[in-house]
Amino acid sequence: MLQYGFMQKALFAGILFGIMLPCIGVVIVLKRLSMVGDALSHISLAGVAGGMLMGIHPVTGAVLTCIGAGFGIEWMRRRFKAYEELSIALTMSFGVGLAGVLSGFVKNAGSFHQFLFGSIVAITSSEMWIICVMSIFVIVVFSIFYHELMIYAFDEDTAKLKKVKSSVIQFVFTLLTAGAVAVASKIIGALLVSSMMVIPVACALQIAKSYKETLFYSIAFAQCFVLIGLILSFYFNLKPGGSIVLLGIFTLVGILITKNLRGREKKDD
Repeated sequence: MLQYGFMQKALFAGILFGIMLPCIGVVIVLKRLSMVGDALSHISLAGVAGGMLMGIHPVTGAVLTCIGAGFGIEWMRRRFKAYEELSIALTMSFGVGLAGVLSGFVKNAGSFHQFLFGSIVAITSSEMWIICVMSIFVIVVFSIFYHELMIYAFDEDTAKLKKVKSSVIQFVFTLLTAGAVAVASKIIGALLVSSMMVIPVACALQIAKSYKETLFYSIAFAQCFVLIGLILSFYFNLKPGGSIVLLGIFTLVGILITKNLRGREKKDD
């Protein structure tokens, strides 16, 4: 499998995404905003279509749109404090509607549809550079603001009491999330990228006992999903993105069933 250049690129990109997306996903899940990635991935399609119509790189259009949408979600969250999930639903609705309208004007429909499910085995050299730069940026920034992001993830009010500059952390985290989603949408697919943020974290939460363990287990699960998913897709001629996500879901179900059976055994004892 690794004798092919395209599989080497796919594996390397998968490893980078397997670090980058869970880092962001841990914060999103703990803040109970799991659907943010889904909303941004949908609105990234509008950015892709807009970029194609304006003659700029689709990924650039997706990044700019996701950044704007990310800040839009945060702005609406503060306006609907009692119903924060409305900001996500409204953004997703706007993204789907705008993408639907703009896609009708795109001449090369095939190129646009590639962004729906992505193609990690068809990465170009320029896209590989974009992934590397984005991954390094996310990892470095996440490392620098590790403790601040941990406090921000659990409780914004506590972050203020501990004199954490919530506005700065929020700004940085929004940029990280929007950029990562936009880049990953092209490679993994807009309809699957949020799954790679949430599923590894969901698996990790079943066995981890701390924030740090949750982070490391999430990355470990993501790496396993990517590696095994790529192997299965290569040898059984399956779609890589879908294989990776389904493997994650099956793993999560297996963990939940195992925990349930162990819980029953302890009760019986």
